[in-house]
Amino acid sequence: MSLFKGPMRTHLNGHKDLTEHGEVVSLNPSKVSIPLFAGADTNPEILVNVGDEVKVGTKIAQFSSRFVIPVFSSVSGKVEAIEDQLHQSLKKVKHVVIASDGKFTKESNPTIDYEKASKEELVDFMMNAGIIGCGGAGFPSYVKYKFAKDVEKLIINAVECEPYITSDYKTVELHFDEMLLGIKAMQKMCEPKEVLIAIKKSHPELIQFVNEKLNGEKDIRCVSVPDVYPMGWERTLVYELTKKRYDKLPAEVGCVVNNATTAYMFGKAMTTGEPIVSRMLTVSGDGVKEPKNVEVPVGTSFHEVVEACGGYTGEDMVVCFGGPMMGGTVTTDAVSVERQNNALTVLKKQAIDEVACLRCGSCSDHCPSGLQPVRINQAAKLKDNERLGKLRVDKCIECGMCTYVCPSKIAVTENVRRAKRAYMMANAKK
Repeated sequence: MSLFKGPMRTHLNGHKDLTEHGEVVSLNPSKVSIPLFAGADTNPEILVNVGDEVKVGTKIAQFSSRFVIPVFSSVSGKVEAIEDQLHQSLKKVKHVVIASDGKFTKESNPTIDYEKASKEELVDFMMNAGIIGCGGAGFPSYVKYKFAKDVEKLIINAVECEPYITSDYKTVELHFDEMLLGIKAMQKMCEPKEVLIAIKKSHPELIQFVNEKLNGEKDIRCVSVPDVYPMGWERTLVYELTKKRYDKLPAEVGCVVNNATTAYMFGKAMTTGEPIVSRMLTVSGDGVKEPKNVEVPVGTSFHEVVEACGGYTGEDMVVCFGGPMMGGTVTTDAVSVERQNNALTVLKKQAIDEVACLRCGSCSDHCPSGLQPVRINQAAKLKDNERLGKLRVDKCIECGMCTYVCPSKIAVTENVRRAKRAYMMANAKK
């Protein structure tokens, strides 16, 4: 890592105005294809068969080899197929295809009163309800609380630092009471000295709204953070609020971090029994005709989501799940919405005139992980795996910052990403 670090962050044009103040539109597809995907765990127990009738919230599969992650039906209707389909990872993954009956009949799943429940009961409830991180990572949230101890701060991340995305802001605005209920349960589960709801200072109206709603709440307050990227990244946010850095997990400095929408989903599950079966997505960018926030069942195709927003503005588009900085690019919109998705960003493809590296150091100065992308690229060209390890290529979070600030218009992030993959694969073979 760099001995002398630059700002490690920068202000981006957010383009939030495209969707922040509009109405949320609901989409009810005739069919959903729900991916059975949980990262490294690729062997779920499938609990339904073709022809079975299901309801909204029926458990259709469960991963258990690493973490317990149940998967639920997002519509009521009939299981039409269980088959391999293209996934956001651009790999073939097993999907449960359900034809919706349009009734959205709900399964009678258990609820829980957080005030009466023990910490252990709340952790088990969170696990069985399939509450995962809704900010993009999809990590099972119960794990953070199962092993929580000596917690100084519970941080609720409503920063939303990526351009275009406003789904968390809309969730805080429209579902504050359920979110607060989820926060209070999380507070009981990890017993922090204080709870902080973090929002960028460039959204004073939302901060005022949250402060008014929190009036009288003990040990829960809203804090404003700088309007810079990647302030929403866990490490950057924890450092901003504690001035402490950690090696692997926020728990090392007494912090637990959860996304605001995750807190809402937890609160909703506790009161209604409904797990994460739908997502609010920000659909925005110059490649979509009518940018807006849409509420869609998990398993809805990207194509249907874009069509609900007026369709594409042209033929040659870049489609990302997530924001334009960290979001993954897909080569087709025939893939499904997942529980952790918060946005679909569509941009017009632009020709980029790349020139030779100027050795200006901007990529190193702005890397939030303190890495040196130029040296990483040199080591990768030489296939020097030992050097890549010393340069900590494994710490790259693929945030896109180095590409964004590069005056030579080099795809720096992609180069580092390839080096990281090569390093990880080489180490896995040892």
